[in-house]
Amino acid sequence: MTVPDIPPGSLFGVDNLPYGIFSAGGGTPRAGVRVGEHVLDLSAVLDDPVFAAGSLNPFMAQGYDRWVAARAQIQDLITGDVPAEALHAVDDVTLHLPIEVADYVDFYASEHHASNVGRLFRPDAEPLLPNWKHLPVAYHGRAGTVYVSGRDIVRPSGQRKGENGPVFGPSQRLDIEAELGFIVGTGTPANTPISPDDFAQHVFGAVILNDWSARDIQAWEYVPLGPNLGKSFATSISPWVVPILALENARVPLPGQTTPKPLPYLRETDPWGLNIDLTVTWNGQPVAHPPYREMYWSPAQMLAHLTINGASARTGDLYGSGTISGPNQDQRGSFLELSWGGKTPITINGKPKTFLDDNDEITITASAPAANGSRLSFGDVSGRILPAR
Repeated sequence: MTVPDIPPGSLFGVDNLPYGIFSAGGGTPRAGVRVGEHVLDLSAVLDDPVFAAGSLNPFMAQGYDRWVAARAQIQDLITGDVPAEALHAVDDVTLHLPIEVADYVDFYASEHHASNVGRLFRPDAEPLLPNWKHLPVAYHGRAGTVYVSGRDIVRPSGQRKGENGPVFGPSQRLDIEAELGFIVGTGTPANTPISPDDFAQHVFGAVILNDWSARDIQAWEYVPLGPNLGKSFATSISPWVVPILALENARVPLPGQTTPKPLPYLRETDPWGLNIDLTVTWNGQPVAHPPYREMYWSPAQMLAHLTINGASARTGDLYGSGTISGPNQDQRGSFLELSWGGKTPITINGKPKTFLDDNDEITITASAPAANGSRLSFGDVSGRILPAR
């Protein structure tokens, strides 16, 4: 028996306890919780077969009361002795996609990002379209190309606008979008909308999300409809799912939404956002610090909008926040904004760059306030660009 070692000031302490799927020593993937620099094997210490599954979906489907009880049980366990064989050094395990993704939707919830994109693409018009402050705009993504952090990303090919019509080839304006992703734990049948106040009963946790974006493919295809091939080739998420239960100390008032007021189905009794800080690193150099607290639409409002038309929600549904950007230049969560459409290069390790080159590596980290002035970490989501095939 042993007591899990949690270093002083650890971002993976008892107030965090993010869930993931890991394997060790050639064993089968199973559920674990990050505790300091170790992974606690839940299948070895909790008497429930759901933790031996290769995704968190069976556990999440048990519902809110079970999430609360399991978290309390794990907190009790790690303050005492646990079997030594149930603890694995985090550097010795392989981390897998934590959920079986049922569906994927990506929102467009940052007013700063939407305004920047509007200024870039519509310089002679209002930055925001008339509907933007009335509903959380979104596009429907592809669940089958959601990958866990660390997977290489192959540069996509597709149609781009040429001088005399479309041309086909590898994307020349490959970009990132620094986001948070929210994971539905318990869903609803069709025609059963989820109100914003019921968010915590349905959403299990959050991850860092990078919505890789081929801007030139996107620009040619998205008029008059929405993004498709410019987005659907890859979305990366962090392997650790931070429970919503761990984010109580990160709640902050939601900015804005006074003029206009949201329609009744989007109104919350106590509107809230999350004080989460992200950092984007390009080839080892930090280039942006997007603040999630600046987001206009809340995760609860996004889920309410997603289900208001009668669409069902399912265990494992993933929805992204959209690019997180703040009012300052170093808070922009995409290279489209940071380079202002490619007109203002960013110096990366002495080299001017606008969009991603082959072999570039991107890492996005995130942290949030926890209890007693401490902080918790989401880990990171990373990926390296491989040449087009």
